[in-house]
Amino acid sequence: MSPFRGSASITDEWRHFTVQRDGRVATITFARPDRLNALTFEVYADLRDLLTELPHRDDTRVVVLRGEGRAFCSGGDVHQIIGATIGMRPEELLSFTRMTGEVVRVMRETPVPIIAAINGTAAGAGAVLALASDFRVMARSASFAFLFTKVGLAGADMGAAYLLPRLVGLGRATQLLMLGDSLPADKAEQWGLVSDLVEDGEVDATAIALARRLADGPWQAFSQTKSLLTRELDLGLSGAVELEAVTQALLMKGDDYREFHAAFTGKRSPQWKGR
Repeated sequence: MSPFRGSASITDEWRHFTVQRDGRVATITFARPDRLNALTFEVYADLRDLLTELPHRDDTRVVVLRGEGRAFCSGGDVHQIIGATIGMRPEELLSFTRMTGEVVRVMRETPVPIIAAINGTAAGAGAVLALASDFRVMARSASFAFLFTKVGLAGADMGAAYLLPRLVGLGRATQLLMLGDSLPADKAEQWGLVSDLVEDGEVDATAIALARRLADGPWQAFSQTKSLLTRELDLGLSGAVELEAVTQALLMKGDDYREFHAAFTGKRSPQWKGR
């Protein structure tokens, strides 16, 4: 984590979703179950700001993103976002759409692994938030739906047309983003969108177990792996090989690299320090 801070303080309270910390695992819960955890302007802004803060905190190594009740997230609230944007000026609309994209950008660029615990529908922007996560733990009864064309907008929103083809291929991404049909969990797993497909009721426990594994492991190695996976999407082979060489050389000076060798020669389990 960066040790450098300016005048701004770290935020202790978030008003538009709940944040619970257990050790170095932070669980973000969308808490509007009566609206299927539909997003508001404020939820977007808080999520952007929290994710931006993560590299400056020393208390979070893994984030679990989940929804309260029977949905993960149903996307933008029809009344509070879609209804409100109808009357906005073009510059206001662009500020909003840039903000939503910024949420996805910081999700991918933060060094902290993010696990989406998908207990029910992940629709519209909710599907993109799951897509932008590093791991997707999904209940068998859950589903994805990229609904943007069904409200008269381009299916390419919040980086979906960038991320989705890289997971499922151009043909399937075209089908999902253009038609907006629901994708059940079993087919989503077949198409490569699901990290762990679990029985209903097991999503949270599975996601937390994965979070614990990441938080208790060689965190710096996990963090750098995420960064390399993200940055190398747009690099040629020569640039990718050089970036990996520099990263590995730096990590070889880390405590965890020495700890592995000491543990191996001492015939014990490594005690990872995350640095």
